Amino acid sequence: MADTHLYEGAPEAEFGDYVALLKPRVMSLVVFTAFVGLLVAPVDVHPFVGFCAVLFIALGGGASGALNMWYDADIDAVMRRTQGRPIPSGRVAGGEALAVGLTLSGFAVMMLGLAANWFAAGFLAFTIFFYAVVYTMWLKRWTPQNIVIGGAAGAFPPMIGWACATGGISIESLLMFAVIFFWTPPHFWALALFMKEDYHKAGVPMLTVTHGRAATRRHIFAYTLVLAPFSIWLGLTSVGGPIYLAVSVVLNILFILGGWNIMRRDEDAAIADEYATEKRVFKLSLYYLFLHFLALLVQHWVGAW
Repeated sequence: MADTHLYEGAPEAEFGDYVALLKPRVMSLVVFTAFVGLLVAPVDVHPFVGFCAVLFIALGGGASGALNMWYDADIDAVMRRTQGRPIPSGRVAGGEALAVGLTLSGFAVMMLGLAANWFAAGFLAFTIFFYAVVYTMWLKRWTPQNIVIGGAAGAFPPMIGWACATGGISIESLLMFAVIFFWTPPHFWALALFMKEDYHKAGVPMLTVTHGRAATRRHIFAYTLVLAPFSIWLGLTSVGGPIYLAVSVVLNILFILGGWNIMRRDEDAAIADEYATEKRVFKLSLYYLFLHFLALLVQHWVGAW
């Protein structure tokens, strides 16, 4: 873990630097999937309660991001894509990031309990703990399965949103979890294929580092095959329907084909075209998740209408 003081001569922190601590791009995914989980649940929630619930889930996700940045500041300082983050760039002290993370965590959990229910609040507390402690402090630096197991943290938000409405868990919320959980490895491993040197320099045991790119390519394809049945199964539950199923089938065919193309790739060919296929599949993976949850939302609205 990196030193917690500001670098000498570093610019003073601005409001945007503290927002960056919360990983707003990741938070946007948390907000969207939690919102979908809340909205498609079979229990009506007052709009103000729903707004507060999503807001506090978002703050909890941001708190996790701040705690992650505090602990991983040493890694972030080495990797090119993270060197500009507030702590390694010296704009925010590590102690400040820790304080922000802990304060927001407590606030988000307490307020979610008051706004929705204490089951959902406990679920949010567990999610923050899982991401900050189980994934960041333990799995990430210990095992090449870090992103597989740790991916559960990013898969919990729709379950929390569902719990805010229903006070519990169901097959629908478990399948929403499964879609994100099994999507996470091929998504991040596609990124790792063309960012391997960053992880190598940082000493992070990503699969590309420990087992090589060829094994990673096989794993990506395997996970696209595992993912497909769960995403289609979700379409056969009470929250699914023809719109969702049509979107899911098309996206899964494209994702499986992308995984197949990655697996068949020769490393020399990938280097020659600067990992064009891998970057294309990584981009597709972003659309894959967003469009699945958007399809759930559209299916819900059409059904309600």
